[in-house]
Amino acid sequence: MTNKEKKALNPRVQWAKFTVVTILYLLFLYWVKSWWGLLVLPFIFDVYITKEIRWQWWRESDNDATRFIMSWVDALVFALVAVYFINLFFFQNYVIPSSSLEKSLLTGDYLFVSKVSYGPRKPQTPLTMPLTQHTLPVFECQSYISWPQWGYERAKGLGTVQQNDIVVFNYPAGDSLCTADQYQAQDFYRLAYGLGEGAYAEQHGGYLPNLSQMPRQQQRDFFAQLYADGRRIIDANPSTYGTVTSRPVDRRENYVKRCVGLPGQTLQIKNHIIYTDGRANKEPDNVQYSYYVKLKAQMPLELIDQLGISMEDIASLNSAGYLPLTNASVKALKARKDVVESVTFVNDPTQWDIYPLNGNTGWTRDNYGPVWIPKKGATIKLTMDNIAIYERPIRVYEGNDLVVKNGKIYINGKEAKSYTFRMDYYWMMGDNRHNSLDSRYWGFVPEDHIVGKPIFIWWSHDPDHGGFSGIRWSRLFRLVDNIK
Repeated sequence: MTNKEKKALNPRVQWAKFTVVTILYLLFLYWVKSWWGLLVLPFIFDVYITKEIRWQWWRESDNDATRFIMSWVDALVFALVAVYFINLFFFQNYVIPSSSLEKSLLTGDYLFVSKVSYGPRKPQTPLTMPLTQHTLPVFECQSYISWPQWGYERAKGLGTVQQNDIVVFNYPAGDSLCTADQYQAQDFYRLAYGLGEGAYAEQHGGYLPNLSQMPRQQQRDFFAQLYADGRRIIDANPSTYGTVTSRPVDRRENYVKRCVGLPGQTLQIKNHIIYTDGRANKEPDNVQYSYYVKLKAQMPLELIDQLGISMEDIASLNSAGYLPLTNASVKALKARKDVVESVTFVNDPTQWDIYPLNGNTGWTRDNYGPVWIPKKGATIKLTMDNIAIYERPIRVYEGNDLVVKNGKIYINGKEAKSYTFRMDYYWMMGDNRHNSLDSRYWGFVPEDHIVGKPIFIWWSHDPDHGGFSGIRWSRLFRLVDNIK
């Protein structure tokens, strides 16, 4: 700024602007409790008072091209900084990519997610490209620099996670992944254990041992061997799986599920009904379960549209013979005697891919637990019967060295018979209960993974219908809290 321009400014107005901006900025720093931001104050002072730094030097250039190019650069930089700031502390966009929450939230719903509701996290991976999660579009490369990594801290929010809240969070099992495109979205640990299990079965005539007859230490050793064998298969086949890499907490995939269990509660699923502290949870109105559907004739399009059956659901019916259905849809199908022969609840006793992957519990997706959800400051007794459940929170999420030898548990080199948790944890599940990868498969969600709370649906488009016909007008600006 020239001396002439400086003299033309009203000092009272400039000091008033500086005072207002400074107060607002200090209130923000107090909220996020990040006093490093005080280093910015001298620059704010210069912008309004001293004006010694030529922030917009290009405006004085005689070169038209310089003024044109730099005006665009200035606008883009401002936009990127503003977007990064807003996205980091206040809200972000999230799109529902899968059917795990149907029919409450639908594939193609775009959500306005508030970070203020539970309090925004301070930057953990600060050097990242705005509006990207972990990968740069087009270039398909990492969109962040892993260093520096800052510890977890969260500013005070308007509230806390409540029972049955729909919550956006970072994928807990996303700390490790295979870089091959077709495996990046897969649960790395389920993949490794599954490959190890397949290798064992192949070597033993297709059979797996009866774990119930093994002592706990022997069970643990068996699962450790499965995982090690699976890792060796992955590492030996980079052309198939790529390499194994890791992601920081805040750069992992964003998931959205319903919180069905809070810190300190004991959760159990009995005959697909969720109980917390012995009381049955009220199920969402549009909760779905899978049903075997036997048809007499082809299902009419009007019935498909009426029940909100997607092409994904039809593919499931054609390949596996079952559909995810709400209670209302089950009644509607059973009433169509001209089309439907029978509708039968799917009772799947699968156990091997249930959390904990390194424990023999006998639990299934419809009969699970009881399991106590860790609470900050609460202490739990550790035994060989429960260490598989709590090992991942203790070792991975809270950064302890945990070893089990000869039936004894060692944490950070010392024998441990109990453990006091440093974070709150949550139990998350989808409303499409038989088609949802959730806490039943990868366990607890730590508080440092919580991103925010969806407030409303700002856009919704049915992926099965193109153009205007796919717009779900009735869902636009619908409050998520009203979807029960």
